This record gives sequence, structure tokens and C-alpha cells, in this order.
Amino acid sequence: MSKERIALTKFETEVMGVLWRLGEASVREVQEAIDREDRPAYTTIQTIVQRLEQKGAVRRTRKAGNAFFFEPAVTRKSVYRRLVEELLDLVGGSQPLVAHLVETGKLSLDDLKAIESSAKAPKRGRK
Repeated sequence: MSKERIALTKFETEVMGVLWRLGEASVREVQEAIDREDRPAYTTIQTIVQRLEQKGAVRRTRKAGNAFFFEPAVTRKSVYRRLVEELLDLVGGSQPLVAHLVETGKLSLDDLKAIESSAKAPKRGRK
């Protein structure tokens, strides 16, 4: 599977978020960095990191004592791009998605104006 097409679960994406933030971490450091009341057990994080390694999303960098350290092997941008593409496919494109966001109040007129301004602005480095 190409690194650009790795499918991640919500929890795997949460673990990747910790690794993107830390850069490199042991399973224990990942577990301790998950900021929620119902922090998952060490063995749960260990299993998720192993799955991420099998998928090619993380790689081992070194070993210190008994602990392996891992770093992201894919970028946040590539994972989020895939998630957005899947969402757009699911809802039938960007117009139904934007319409839903406007109807539910999650996207304001000011947000739309800012998006329009950025879309009209000349792009640097693009050909």
C-alpha cells in the first residue's frame, strides 16, 4: 500500500497526531501525551503503534533499554488529504458538504468570504 493511501482509523489518527506533535516517541510517551480523561492503557497504545508500523505510517528509529522509539513515516497533510477525499466521495462532492456546514452553522458567511479571498489570491510556486 502506498504511503499516500494509508487508511487510518480515528484512534490511529489520534495516535499519529501525538507522533506528529512530538516527532519521535516511545509507546509510553505516546500514551502519556494523549490528553483525555479516559487515557488508553499502555498495551492498547502499543497495539495501535504496531498496527501503524505494519501499515507503514510509522517507523522505528531507535531502541533505548527495552523501549523502541517511533516517528511518523507519513505527513499529516497526506493523511488529512485522504480523509477529506473520502468524505467528499461519501457526501457527493464539495457543494453538499459546504451546504451542510452552512446549514448547521459550522461554516459562517465570514468563513466563506475568507475562503473565497484565499481562492482568488495568486498562488506562489504553482505552475
